[in-house]
Amino acid sequence: MRLERLLKRLNNNSRLKDYPLELDVEAISANSKTVREGSLFVAVEGTKSKGSDFIVEALRNGALCVVGSRPKTGVSFKNVPFIRVRDSRLALAVLADEFFDHPSKKLKMAGVTGTNGKTTITYLIRDILKRADVSSGVIGTINYCYQDKVIPAANTTPGPIELQSLLNDMAKSACRYCVMEVSSHALSQERTAGIDFESAIFTNLTPDHLDYHKTLENYFLAKSRLFSALKAEAHAIVNLDSPYAARLKSLSRGRFVGYAIDSPADFKARDLNLSLEGSEFVLEAQGIKSRIKTKLIGRHNILNILAAIAFGVTQKIELPQIQKAVENFEGVRGRLCRVKTRARNVFIDYAHTPDALENVLSVLRQFTKGRLCVVFGCGGERDRLKRPLMGGVVEKYSDVIIITSDNPRAEEPFAIAKEIAAGIKTKEYKIILDRREAIELALAKSNFSDTVLIAGKGHENYQIFKDKKIEFDDQIAAEEYLREKGL
Repeated sequence: MRLERLLKRLNNNSRLKDYPLELDVEAISANSKTVREGSLFVAVEGTKSKGSDFIVEALRNGALCVVGSRPKTGVSFKNVPFIRVRDSRLALAVLADEFFDHPSKKLKMAGVTGTNGKTTITYLIRDILKRADVSSGVIGTINYCYQDKVIPAANTTPGPIELQSLLNDMAKSACRYCVMEVSSHALSQERTAGIDFESAIFTNLTPDHLDYHKTLENYFLAKSRLFSALKAEAHAIVNLDSPYAARLKSLSRGRFVGYAIDSPADFKARDLNLSLEGSEFVLEAQGIKSRIKTKLIGRHNILNILAAIAFGVTQKIELPQIQKAVENFEGVRGRLCRVKTRARNVFIDYAHTPDALENVLSVLRQFTKGRLCVVFGCGGERDRLKRPLMGGVVEKYSDVIIITSDNPRAEEPFAIAKEIAAGIKTKEYKIILDRREAIELALAKSNFSDTVLIAGKGHENYQIFKDKKIEFDDQIAAEEYLREKGL
């Protein structure tokens, strides 16, 4: 792609005629180590580093143009143009969109945001579309998948270059929709700039990522950007049981659609019937009542289902097709996922916020005849304020509490555990930092009438420590122990 076409997208006041605009750009990179001959390098300002510090390496590796908010002192740009921009992150997203020829315009884009529920909703929507014989791709926490391709996910929402490349591949693979989780980090860092979402879904908002956003208000404002950017013909599908619903309605320029259990809504669930085997409810929507059955467990999952149903209806998919997809949906790995065992109830869940833990524990508590045993931890180098809150939630519902390591990263695992334990005021607890040992102890202590919840990592198949990353999967660890003991 010609350099001139790319640079014109930046609406930059630089004297473009002074540069060799006929040059062909073969790649765009924000990583100086991956720059090669013919690359355009965007010097992105990070939270811990300056993009300008990597300009010299990018030039050495063959960059033909540099875009950034500040040049590197002492570096000559006599032979290579430096295009100055106000926001390097926004510039990267705009350039990536242009370089891949606006792939999101060739897809119907649906974005799902909120603290909890995003992954379940995206996969529900994928199955609803599949039931209607509509091809789609999914981008989210577990993986990026379309047609027969499955790519492990490094981030819930990838960076602009990878994101636009994925969308380009989806469009070329005849996908009609892309359903993606849109994280608060992605929105605040402009990763989705240039994408016009035809549908935006809001699940809920409770404290998370405050190490990054600092305040809950900032966290909300980041999430709300998905809705304030909607065009008038787009759909804003919002959980009306959330206290943030009214603000999102006022911010959104799209057609507003509400779903709820407790509040009046366009899509409402009544007569809930919950069990550890699944759930049933009566859907009221558009003057029609319909009984919905699902294998998913818990009130929070009924809200997730309502969001997916609302999306399907706004896309003109027939309700019987939607209903069939919901009934056959097996769930998502690591989301209140049952471990096969003959002797007790064992569940794996990704819950890593106080609200998510409360959602899961409240339903398990309701249907546990014996003791509720919980194994959990908190990630290192992440929001420390939630640690004692999570300890308090677990104390509220649980009988056996085992605090263990999650992904401690560069923090000391025991220090994290003690911060969690500060929220446990009266009940006894154990700290067992080896996660496998903690899981095995919980299973060993439990009996037929008990329920064991292993929380925090869900689908993840690794643990991150200060100096290493190891393979570890909660479900495999539990299954191996149960098989060994003949349970």
